[in-house]
Amino acid sequence: MDLRFTPEENSFRDTVRQFFTAEIPQPIRAKVADGRPLAREDIVTSQRILNRRGWAVPHWPREWGGQDWSPVQRYIFTEELQQNAVPQPLGFNVSMVGPVIAAFGTQEQKERFLPRAANLDDWWCQGFSEPGAGSDLAGLRTSAKRDGNEWVVNGQKTWTTLAQYADWIFCLVRTDPAARKQQGISFLLIDMRSPGVTVRPIVTIDGGREVNEVFLDEVRVPLENLVGEENKGWDCAKYLLGHERTGIARVGLSKLRVRRIKELARQMPSGDGTVWDDIEFRKKVASLEIELKALEITQLRVVSNERHRQGNKPDPASSILKIRGSEIQQATTELLLEMVGPYALPYREAVEGSNEPPVGPDWADTAAPTYFNWRKTTIYGGSNEIQRNIVAKAILGL
Repeated sequence: MDLRFTPEENSFRDTVRQFFTAEIPQPIRAKVADGRPLAREDIVTSQRILNRRGWAVPHWPREWGGQDWSPVQRYIFTEELQQNAVPQPLGFNVSMVGPVIAAFGTQEQKERFLPRAANLDDWWCQGFSEPGAGSDLAGLRTSAKRDGNEWVVNGQKTWTTLAQYADWIFCLVRTDPAARKQQGISFLLIDMRSPGVTVRPIVTIDGGREVNEVFLDEVRVPLENLVGEENKGWDCAKYLLGHERTGIARVGLSKLRVRRIKELARQMPSGDGTVWDDIEFRKKVASLEIELKALEITQLRVVSNERHRQGNKPDPASSILKIRGSEIQQATTELLLEMVGPYALPYREAVEGSNEPPVGPDWADTAAPTYFNWRKTTIYGGSNEIQRNIVAKAILGL
């Protein structure tokens, strides 16, 4: 297998890179590079710039804003987006609910929801996990019962990322309580402004408030907001999670972080020199780069195989990418934390009444929150333990 890029593909990479650096505002990209939180408007601004260029949803069908790119072009685009610190288009819109509606939705649903999702006119959030039904998602208990021309939904969703911004939530709900766990589940689209929807923030270990609990109390949803067949929502969920796991590898983002670590290590004082003068630290960086190169080659092999796959079923190898990609992302945060050392302490403000400034470089104060926040990567999108089961069954045949 030849994993070298063609001259045409390299030219495409140059075009993409030039657009990112020229058109996406530098203050937004600087936040991404430094690991600082993005405001809602930062994400909206970036995605709408991409959408005007036709690049917000390149993997969608062309009639709904997609591009006729090859799998290799899509890979290059994503890698350059991440390496140039461009905010990812909102995943809930472009990589989750959008592809599901495009694959399983009615024509009316596609016309109503897809253009608005691509332009981030509607902000979507994901209503999958529940208390007691996270990695074992099929154990969910949120119910939806027919009442005339509506569904009546009752239950609770948790770890709902950015629900505080959301206009809509796509939910897995149980519509046949007598069916087996993976059956009797349906995929519903629910307006977050509906009476009975309550959002309550969850403060995470890094001090952030990006995740929430969502309570659904007698929420009425039109019957036409069902995507796919009733009681067949598990097919939508598997399709969605396959797309999510491939993106979770984030090879380009890890490359950006490794470059950032090397750059900062050359500036960070340590003993009589800098952190980069420590041979043991450089060994850890080299080991991480080797692992990252192996992941990159694996992802290129998966991309190459996409040319020959047919239908809507994702490649089970996406679970491998999810496992190693999330572990490497965590390793980059661990290495950054090690390099920063005591300057990563979360409270760096000057003591009141003191003339002493905060200790350490400004960029150091994001190291600890980033480290804590990225503990989640091996859990969301299906925990890595579940992914190993998928690999064992679907790839190894065990």
